[in-house]
Amino acid sequence: MSDSIQLEIQRPGKEPSIYEIEPGIYSVGKDDDCKISLSHDDVEGRHAIITIRDGLCWIEDLDARTGTYLDGKKIESRVAVKSGQRIGIGPFALVITMGENVPESAPQPVPAIPEPGDIPIKPPAPFVPTQLVGPELEQKRSIKQQIHRELVERMDIKRLTASRISREELRNKVLSTIRNIVGEVSSRLPPGITPDTLAKEIYEEAVGLGPIEDFLADPEVTEVMVNGHNQIYVEKKGKLVLTEKTFMDDTSVLAIIERIVSPLGRRIDESQPYVDARLPDGSRVNAIIHPLSLVGPCLTIRKFSKIPFTDQDMIRFGTMTPFIAQFMQACILLRKNIIVSGGTGSGKTTLLNVLSSYLPESERIVTIEDAAELRLKQRHVVRLEARPPNIEGKGAITIRDLVRNALRMRPDRIVIGECRGGEALDMLQAMNTGHDGSLTTIHANTPRDVVSRLETMVLMSGMDLPVRAIREQVAAAIDVIVHEARLSDGSRKITHITEIVGLEGDQITMQDIFEYEQTGVDKDGKVVGNFRPTGSVPTFIENLSARGMTINRSMFDPMQWKEDESKKTALHRGMIG
Repeated sequence: MSDSIQLEIQRPGKEPSIYEIEPGIYSVGKDDDCKISLSHDDVEGRHAIITIRDGLCWIEDLDARTGTYLDGKKIESRVAVKSGQRIGIGPFALVITMGENVPESAPQPVPAIPEPGDIPIKPPAPFVPTQLVGPELEQKRSIKQQIHRELVERMDIKRLTASRISREELRNKVLSTIRNIVGEVSSRLPPGITPDTLAKEIYEEAVGLGPIEDFLADPEVTEVMVNGHNQIYVEKKGKLVLTEKTFMDDTSVLAIIERIVSPLGRRIDESQPYVDARLPDGSRVNAIIHPLSLVGPCLTIRKFSKIPFTDQDMIRFGTMTPFIAQFMQACILLRKNIIVSGGTGSGKTTLLNVLSSYLPESERIVTIEDAAELRLKQRHVVRLEARPPNIEGKGAITIRDLVRNALRMRPDRIVIGECRGGEALDMLQAMNTGHDGSLTTIHANTPRDVVSRLETMVLMSGMDLPVRAIREQVAAAIDVIVHEARLSDGSRKITHITEIVGLEGDQITMQDIFEYEQTGVDKDGKVVGNFRPTGSVPTFIENLSARGMTINRSMFDPMQWKEDESKKTALHRGMIG
């Protein structure tokens, strides 16, 4: 069978457009973020979904007002599409041509959602599993695959859109069917596999996030890593742990990935084999598939706490001290431009969220992110999210576009989730033209590296600026760098708080205000060290009195810092008036 797939779009009064496409899920509608965008009054914002996988194709109508047609016949819900059949949506026609025709009764890769009140025409035949061989894990996986296939067959009725069936009703219907199937084979299950556990696992893979559901609900798990279908790692207390749970097969992992990214208007297929997304609770998701991943579909989820961390949580974790929290609050109130830097997994976004909590309620805040993760508690917050291109390669909205647009939105503060490209130039210009008090994060190994990274990212904007001009922009725009690191024991610490003082000659001058000094490792492998001031006093500290605020200056004295930390806790809060 040929791997070539062609999509022909016939538009009224225009020559047909033909595209080479890859297997995947394609949203169709007049919304700009649809992968196949068709602009017309007879087309809904989200009109239909086309699914192409394993040489098979389906079209699903999303309860559109004007309907969806296959070879002139109106379809209901989800049907198989043969190669060359004509799909009618409003005045448009779509023709998908594949190397081999799709069977009319092709098995669906995911279970259909039952419609309330639907009753099967005839009772399903008893399901008997095939002979199980091999290790216990392979036996369990084989049984799950068979039950899953039986579930798809028994629930092969009209699917409903999410607005027409409640989550609880869906759960009850699917679980009821699964329990019936499992009950038929319960007497033949291998030792160690209980019917209730098996039913729960199959349900989670059918309509949820499969075996990773329990890890996402576990407050001690901070990261979930799926390496193909048979290997799941989690991070607990900063350490990686290989779990015993697995997916049934690679197709199950792909179904979970598509279930996450599709509601966000994003896609993952061979033409775009990696994607960034988020879960409803804001947890960050990255997925990468064949041909880039050689071990099968990989899924990485950076969990966010259901209740956002506060500065008191960070102090309790040992990430910072009360004095550091007090100083950072002063920097925010003084409208200093702050960059949070650190390596991957060091906790930059979490710290950015904590710092954002210091922003005054009276100010208008605009957040800009690739995938919306920040959860600010202030009321006057405008959240902007970048958008990837559609199937035609059009419609992409970048972070840089959003930064430019944000400047016209009368922001008091701009919070950028992460700078990684040409948007750095627009950010620096914004900070230098009255939009002070802005916050962002940057990947870097040290505060000094932040400056080098900014220079590189400004050049990525396409502006051929001399290095000195870039450094002048950086020195004038950035006030404070907060550097966070993940140490060998998995703990996260603010290792440097550095002030950018100015430009001397061609070099940007910096001074560390606070730093974390590691002194050793205890018998349990825990890092031992101390936060301490360097003795340098920030150049802008005098501005506090002009703003009617006070701060305990002893925090900058290395001798005072040696006092018992329990006494310092009482100094946090109330020191800034």
